[in-house]
Amino acid sequence: MAAAATTTTPSRSPFHSPSPSHSTFPKRNTTLTFPLSPIYNKPIHSRPFTIPTSCSAAPTTTTTTTTTTSTEPYISRFSPTEPRKGSDILVEALERQGVTNVFAYPGGASMEIHQALTRSKTIRNILPRHEQGGVFAAEGYARSSGIPGVCIATSGPGATNLVSGLADALMDSIPLIAITGQVPRRMIGTDAFQETPIVEVTRSITKHNYLILDVEDIPRVVKEAFFIANSGRPGPVLIDVPKDVQQQLAVPNWAEPIKLTGYLSRLPKIPNEVQLEQVLRLLLESKKPVLYVGGGCLNSSEELNRFVELTGVPVASTLMGLGSYPIGGEHSLSMLGMHGTVYANYAVDNSDLLLAFGVRFDDRVTGKLEAFASRAKIVHIDIDSAEIGKNKIPHLSICADMKVALEGLNRILESKGIKGKLDFESWRNELNAQKLKFPLGFKTFEDAISPQYAIKVLDELTNGEAIVSTGVGQHQMWAAQFYKYKRPRQWLTSAGLGAMGFGLPAAIGAAVANPDAIVVDIDGDGSFMMNVQELATIRVENLPIKILLLNNQHLGMVVQWEDRFYKANRAHTYLGDPSREDEIFPNMLGFADACGIPAARVTKKEELRDAIQKMLDTPGPYLLDVIVPHQEHVLPMIPSNGSFKDVITEGDGRTSY
Repeated sequence: MAAAATTTTPSRSPFHSPSPSHSTFPKRNTTLTFPLSPIYNKPIHSRPFTIPTSCSAAPTTTTTTTTTTSTEPYISRFSPTEPRKGSDILVEALERQGVTNVFAYPGGASMEIHQALTRSKTIRNILPRHEQGGVFAAEGYARSSGIPGVCIATSGPGATNLVSGLADALMDSIPLIAITGQVPRRMIGTDAFQETPIVEVTRSITKHNYLILDVEDIPRVVKEAFFIANSGRPGPVLIDVPKDVQQQLAVPNWAEPIKLTGYLSRLPKIPNEVQLEQVLRLLLESKKPVLYVGGGCLNSSEELNRFVELTGVPVASTLMGLGSYPIGGEHSLSMLGMHGTVYANYAVDNSDLLLAFGVRFDDRVTGKLEAFASRAKIVHIDIDSAEIGKNKIPHLSICADMKVALEGLNRILESKGIKGKLDFESWRNELNAQKLKFPLGFKTFEDAISPQYAIKVLDELTNGEAIVSTGVGQHQMWAAQFYKYKRPRQWLTSAGLGAMGFGLPAAIGAAVANPDAIVVDIDGDGSFMMNVQELATIRVENLPIKILLLNNQHLGMVVQWEDRFYKANRAHTYLGDPSREDEIFPNMLGFADACGIPAARVTKKEELRDAIQKMLDTPGPYLLDVIVPHQEHVLPMIPSNGSFKDVITEGDGRTSY
């Protein structure tokens, strides 16, 4: 039997909740359908199966049938009664889930899986050069497509190299399947070579995990893993497979049902009309409402846009929510929080109704909790009941899939003619005055390149259509502020965990999932260096990823805090060579050249536009090293645990504090 371990943290509920220049990757084209369920209808499974579920439209628990639909039947390369290795069963189970791409790095305990992958006619492996690159690439695949990403690593250090990616996926609610090889069953617990108890190691940073001890459990476990990863609040699921299980011969039973009775019973139900009418009643009473939207709205962008159209409520996005409502939209306030716009934070501070949709009241948004939206009634709708009331107590809460809730709200708005009764023009005029008074801007540094200007030029030249990934730091915040995202899944960043080194491998995953898209990694030199080895993967796979490297030779965000709060005392934040401060070190162009990737460096503002255009026009991958001043600060800024009255709008590293 399979030993399974649920890995929810105490604060979470069980449902956290082709281009000519590069090779073409196969895409999934099948759809999972839940007729009466709030669970997302996403293209996952390529083979029908039936499960009992208690997610019904009725308030009481009932049983409905959940069935997947497929455009064409799955054809196995084995005859139905033919024994095959556990590794072949595992790969076929992935194929039956519609998997076409995996990010897998081989080792002794996972060799059997890789051998089976070579026999697959469906799955292509994109070989990362580090397991962390593989898991971040799988995240980029999932974030940009909405489809679970799959990564595979060997036991021991291979498995532990996945830890940051799993933690990142859990915090940002990303559907991910991580498969690890394990030492043979008889050697588990003996401190065998390359043995780590990865189920225990990852217990608190996965939504669920499995140690498979019986080869016959593989089909069911893989089905369950994909279902768990993508239902309720999405998250990562780990499957640990001992090497002897991979080698064991068996005839799989593909019809075995999944066994998730407890999990299914805790999935959120469809909200009833009375609950939704309460939300609209509060809206009718409000004079200054604000929408506070997060990553939970990425799958309901169409419904959110319709809600805004019907109500005229201004929209402030979290870092995770960018793109769920167009940044250039009439009612957009851009991003709120520590480095959000003054007018977004002003709106929240002065609102009388805060509609918190698909958010978790993160500290980088709220600052001092008691001062956040202190004048407002709060409506909190989220798919994860553990998030409701965790940080901020709402006046009205609904635990539901955001897509289903918005559909219900829109239906009531349209059927009862409420639109004509809502008038927030004076409130919007007040906020427009704030936009004029405190626009997003930046200082100039003579002929040097302001990093914000580089991102603005990229936005103009790509017409805001690129998929953008980032590392973590100042460049991440500037990319959030100055690129005008038009749709969900354009913006890929490590938000909750803040994992440096995320940008480059995430761009790989995005390019694989979206072969016709423009994919740009806006990175900083510190983050870029953490997974620079993935340039080799980009070159070998010939992925047309453009790297806009904002190089200030420092850990910029830490430097900013040193300037503001530590009297500019530098504590190991200079990344260049102290003996040659007048030179750029290391030479990023050398890394690109070593991997056969075209690259250029630009240092002057007047040369930037042409340099970015050349980067975009060059077929295949390209690295543009943009040298920017380290004195620039990300503004606005509300200091940690501060409130709106503490907002900083002026100054940089050229000023003493």
